[in-house]
Amino acid sequence: MKTFMEKPENVERKWYIVDATNMPLGRLATQVADILSGKNKPTYTPHVDSGDHVIVINSDKVVLTGKKLTQKMLRSHSGYAGGLKEMDYKTVMATKSNVAVEHAVKGMLPKNSLGRKMFTRLKVYKDANHSHEAQKPVQVALKGVRN
Repeated sequence: MKTFMEKPENVERKWYIVDATNMPLGRLATQVADILSGKNKPTYTPHVDSGDHVIVINSDKVVLTGKKLTQKMLRSHSGYAGGLKEMDYKTVMATKSNVAVEHAVKGMLPKNSLGRKMFTRLKVYKDANHSHEAQKPVQVALKGVRN
């Protein structure tokens, strides 16, 4: 029996839309990363970029569990001495929640050129308005919604 290997020219990409309302940030990020990398398809091949496009809406309504809202920090470094910038997630979620979702998803993708290519297919919006109606995205129900 031969092992199936997907070829890059045979990849069919779909568009999915994910509503992030009442979703914990980590659970949302893992499931979105699986779709971006193609792990939800039966033709998954690790060395081929076979993932789909994902639109995340309502990133303002993402939930952080425990004390992460006050204790967890979003850090970035400019590369220069003393260039560390820190923001707590309470501020991040209030001002730019889409960056928090993008940062979480990017951390769960491969750290190579394949992961960077996958990340370009992620679109995150703060509310329910997005400009991708022409692609006819399919609504995806993810596991782990809090009530």
